[in-house]
Amino acid sequence: MSDENTLSESGESLENRRKRLRFRSWHRGMREMDLLIGSFADTHVPDFDHAQLDRYEALLELSDPDLYNWYAGREPLPAEHDTDVMQLLTKFRYTPRQGS
Repeated sequence: MSDENTLSESGESLENRRKRLRFRSWHRGMREMDLLIGSFADTHVPDFDHAQLDRYEALLELSDPDLYNWYAGREPLPAEHDTDVMQLLTKFRYTPRQGS
């Protein structure tokens, strides 16, 4: 069975989980965070393994103001959220898509 077809603990395929998380990333509520997190997801989620997807999904549960303040360096990143995925986010630079 290919990695794309392996199931997570919830029984969801890796491909479907990636699609679901990318959709959630673009529909957070605060437009600025939709653009930032959605673009980040488009760039990184396709390459995430199951464990990284777990950490990314946990990140999506956090509030927009907290995520933005950590991203912008306005507040220090708490140790419990200092993961490889969060490090990728803090290094990510949003670039508007053509036609946006």
